[in-house]
Amino acid sequence: MAKYNITEKKEKEAVYRTLVNPKVMDEMKERILEIIVMQKKYKDKDYSAKRLAEDLGTNTRYISAVVNVKFHTNYTTFINKFRIEEAMDILVDKRYQNLRMEEVSDMVGFANRQSFYASFYKIMNMTPRDYRLQHMKAAPTKPVKKSRKLD
Repeated sequence: MAKYNITEKKEKEAVYRTLVNPKVMDEMKERILEIIVMQKKYKDKDYSAKRLAEDLGTNTRYISAVVNVKFHTNYTTFINKFRIEEAMDILVDKRYQNLRMEEVSDMVGFANRQSFYASFYKIMNMTPRDYRLQHMKAAPTKPVKKSRKLD
């Protein structure tokens, strides 16, 4: 049995994905990236596909179609990828080494520690704690040498 009970999803072909004009799909891709990445909406726990659709003046079917076709994933995995990337930076940043996993999870937009761990493990194939330990050992802090006074 896999850790965190993650199962592989089978790819389904939805007809509506092919009905969206390719030019419109490219424009929506750019607008989605602008909102999710540039405005960092992925950090908002409550920012759903429905809210994104409202912000873009479209519906969730179009959002789903664009994310599936252009990013080869679903909305939740798409959002979680950005959260995990930011969490990886935080986990190895010495300024944040004393943060608990719950605090890191909250900073990057996860609703709870369990979803953070499951998403992290799915993407990185290790827990956030293991990632932090592995990368903190790889880049240990160097002791500061005291300069000697010249007499």
